Amino acid sequence: MTDAGLRHGRASLGLSFGVQGVAFALLVTRIPAIQDQYGISDGLLPVFLAAVPILAGAGSVATEKVVARVRPGVVLRWSQPLVLLALLGVGAGREVWHVAVALGVFGLAVGALDASMNMLGVSLQRAYGRSIMLGFHAAYSLGGIAGASLAWAGARWDLSLLGSYLPVVVVLLPAALAGSRWYTEGKGPDGKGPEGVGAGPGGAGGALSFRLLLPLCLVMSFAYIGDSTVSNWSAKYLQDVLGGSEQLATVPYNVYMVTTLLGRALGDLGVRRFGAVAVVRGGSLLAAGGFAVVAVAPGAWVGMLGFTMLGFGLCVIVPQTFAAAGRMFPGNSDAAVARLNIFNYVGFLVGSPLVGALGDAWSYRGAMLVPMVLVLATLVYARAFGPEPARYGGGHERPHTADVG
Repeated sequence: MTDAGLRHGRASLGLSFGVQGVAFALLVTRIPAIQDQYGISDGLLPVFLAAVPILAGAGSVATEKVVARVRPGVVLRWSQPLVLLALLGVGAGREVWHVAVALGVFGLAVGALDASMNMLGVSLQRAYGRSIMLGFHAAYSLGGIAGASLAWAGARWDLSLLGSYLPVVVVLLPAALAGSRWYTEGKGPDGKGPEGVGAGPGGAGGALSFRLLLPLCLVMSFAYIGDSTVSNWSAKYLQDVLGGSEQLATVPYNVYMVTTLLGRALGDLGVRRFGAVAVVRGGSLLAAGGFAVVAVAPGAWVGMLGFTMLGFGLCVIVPQTFAAAGRMFPGNSDAAVARLNIFNYVGFLVGSPLVGALGDAWSYRGAMLVPMVLVLATLVYARAFGPEPARYGGGHERPHTADVG
């Protein structure tokens, strides 16, 4: 693989992460409009919302099987347009079965898309010989901010869902298809695996062991429980518990997204300098501290400080979990990433209902301590983000396979 090929592959994959961030944000931030357009009752809405991550998990499982026969880049090339077209279908339908079908396709395609994107990211990081995964996830965060801003503009100007989604899909679909021609997997000269692969703790040939992967699966779930807590409860918490205004209640999630973007944009430098284990430990402690500040905050502005800490802390965990899976199973990283990706959706499904149930039965302040404890549990599994020789950059760097970009 030439230096130019790796640079093009990195740029095209970054574009893919960004497009996915836009698409997902446009869906989740317009849920009230989707509910109104299709007349979905409050009782039925959770069924639709739960179906998307469940089907995404199924899509991730299917991708593990598919990539045994075709390259992850092929899966990504066709799943991303499918996600965009499904989003358009959500905006264009009129009957409940229309949105059910569109969301079903969206969920399955998102699972395949998330898995294949991270497969390529892990492979490219190994080819580079240094940490770049956080940069890809920073592109996703940037796309999420752009998508949420577009959704706000659509709601502000009273645009229909179709009117909001169609211009975005018209722009992003050709861009994604054009970028897909540069996808590369960082394969070695023999075409059989990532460049620089050697035997790892996954065993000879990198045979996948779920027992070894389990700590990373738990960390992934804990991180997404924390993330879904912020996504689903920050506005309500700031307004109902901390006494903030309705306008101020919209700010914490935006602050969280911005700090996530900044943390990921700078996080690769931290990994290169201090190693993945230290970065994950630091992020876990900062995120746990953020939940603690939110739980005891006397008012809205202190609560905002807590959500800011959460953004900087949680943002490093998920990208490094995918990267650790690739290092743990160097000969079978695609399957490891696909299986790990399922626990993204497990955490998303568990987090919001868990906090809601605890908040109703106990208190929302107390409920914030549960994700805090789970995030702290990441410290127990921090060694899984090694081994020491796999650290990239700075004083921990192994020889580069390629020095590009």
